[in-house]
Amino acid sequence: MLPALEKIASAPLSSDLSGISELVACLRPVRKSDPASALGQVLTLTRLLHDNPHYAAALRSYLLHLLSVRRQVSLYTDTGILSNDGFFHELRRRFAYRVLPPALDERNLQDCLDIVFPDARDHLWLQAVPFEAWDALWQTIATAGQTPPLPHNANLPDQGKTLTELLQAIQVLSYRISAIGMEPELIRIYSDVKAFESPFLMQNVELHTWMESYRRRMQDETAPMEDARHVLVLLDQCQEVVDKIRKHALRIGTSVSLTYRLLRLEQNLLRLRQLLALAEPDTDEDAQEKRRIGFALAMELVEAHNRKYTIRGLLAGNINLLARNITENASRTGEHYIAENRREFGAMYRSAAGAGFIIGFMALVKIIFSKLHAAPLVEAFLFSMNYSLGFMLIHVLHFTVATKQPAMTASRIAAALHRSGDGRNIDIESLVDIIVQVFRTQFIAVLGNLTLAFPMAYLLVTGYFHLTGSHFVDADKAAHLLHDLDPIGSLALFHAAIAGVCLFMAGLISGYYDNKALYTRMSQRVVRARWLTAVIGQRRAQRLGDYLETGLGGLMGNFYFGIMLGTIGTIGFLLGLPIDIRHITFSAANLAISMEALQWGVGMHTFILSAVGVLAVGAINLWVSFALALFVALRSRQVRFRQGGKLLKALSARFLKKPGEFFWPPKDAQQAPAEPADGTRQP
Repeated sequence: MLPALEKIASAPLSSDLSGISELVACLRPVRKSDPASALGQVLTLTRLLHDNPHYAAALRSYLLHLLSVRRQVSLYTDTGILSNDGFFHELRRRFAYRVLPPALDERNLQDCLDIVFPDARDHLWLQAVPFEAWDALWQTIATAGQTPPLPHNANLPDQGKTLTELLQAIQVLSYRISAIGMEPELIRIYSDVKAFESPFLMQNVELHTWMESYRRRMQDETAPMEDARHVLVLLDQCQEVVDKIRKHALRIGTSVSLTYRLLRLEQNLLRLRQLLALAEPDTDEDAQEKRRIGFALAMELVEAHNRKYTIRGLLAGNINLLARNITENASRTGEHYIAENRREFGAMYRSAAGAGFIIGFMALVKIIFSKLHAAPLVEAFLFSMNYSLGFMLIHVLHFTVATKQPAMTASRIAAALHRSGDGRNIDIESLVDIIVQVFRTQFIAVLGNLTLAFPMAYLLVTGYFHLTGSHFVDADKAAHLLHDLDPIGSLALFHAAIAGVCLFMAGLISGYYDNKALYTRMSQRVVRARWLTAVIGQRRAQRLGDYLETGLGGLMGNFYFGIMLGTIGTIGFLLGLPIDIRHITFSAANLAISMEALQWGVGMHTFILSAVGVLAVGAINLWVSFALALFVALRSRQVRFRQGGKLLKALSARFLKKPGEFFWPPKDAQQAPAEPADGTRQP
């Protein structure tokens, strides 16, 4: 440390950053994995400056001079705050700057952070040092006298420069808040904010009054000073409006643009509060609290600087609300409800059986397409259309594909955890009840799919044999289908996991389009399409619009799910990768087709192994899609559940005590309407 202090003492009014960079390098821990070791270095520097006042005085003059010759406003108004260019522009910019960083301008204090704190982990050791240690160092530097005296012709640092720049930053932030708060997109979501009484505008008016009194106070210490509390009250009102817009967005949908604007608005509000607290005139009572706020802001600025090009931070900050809307809106389709009583349990079985009936036909159509031996891309298109149109038909007929349920059930569980706060005070018994309902609903849906998919496919190929005298598939194809179901000798389980990922993505797509239909008011848009009303009439257009506003997500989710199932095998073939999909219901249908083609001429071992493979494929389908959906749902609600062991113990106790409830609803189950993922009852 002494060489760095000697260098600073030899030229206390130097504008070169090398002195402060070397001093920070001395404080930086040698082992990056041990940021707490920086505390010892800070304490050593404090003692060294205390024992050598001339070093402290030189460091004080040096720091003040560095601040006085650099522009500071952008540091306070831009660092840690999203740009005005929008989410996707910011994303592209961060990608570009990670490859080729921007040029630096040392005249801006914001760019000086790249030189002083070049390590991406600098914020970790800075934050590991407690405030008391930093405050002691600050007090040692701030109270140092000018020893030895500076030359009489030296340009003394202007201590008021930082305050002036702080006031300019406050003004800039206030104008930004007014502009963002009056964006048409925000007003459309929350129209109660009128332009003439908007807190976003009024805070700027009140801030002007405060700024004028502050400038008069700077010129005349006896001049009266306006209280900043009036501005803070209006900032509170601005935050209340933001919270209301977020709540409205959960009900009527949101967009990337809206979530980006809201996050940027909140960042500006928080920064303005911090700068107002620092700019308020000092009093003996709040001096330490002001220093605490100042150090917190400094740590925040350094961390924001270190993470300014991180992609993960941008995504995490912007997609939480959008992801929450997507995971919750995925539950709007009819198949996404939990059967809470025997009536709903029976209805779920019938709905799933209807889907199994249709999938029996779809499995045969896929094999017919494969017999065409078309070009790979043509075959992928045919497979995709078979899957997509079939799943869309199932959706339109209000039938249920069992594997499409995990997206909703995961969101329902996440909603229960969210209502408990941070997941620590959750009622474990209530959560066990929800999980039991989810399990038995999933069980009956799978049972409904299988009990019709297998016999329907078998009846169809048997009928084909009686009509044509030949089996639907030959022995080689049948053996190949059986091998694809082997959970040990093939990649069936790996392919089932890929299908689980597709199911999860289909749930997200479904929720995205449900959210988009609500946010863009699809029903009104359809009615306003003159060409459509001229063709089908006003009344049918209204019915179509209403259906799309509530069912677009289900249709698009099923369509894209079919595209994924139909193309992944072809993509694997083109790339030479062993990737494909296995879906439990189609696997059951393929088992039926194979057994009919071989006239059950396989050993019991082979049949049992294939049947186990079908069930294993289903388990992997459900588990992968459920785990991914639950992860996204919990992250979107910012919930971290920490009672997994306690929950497993409670589930085990319930299973040992009442195993039947996991497969069949008890007689005393409430005859209540199903509850969607957001916890609100359907009317």
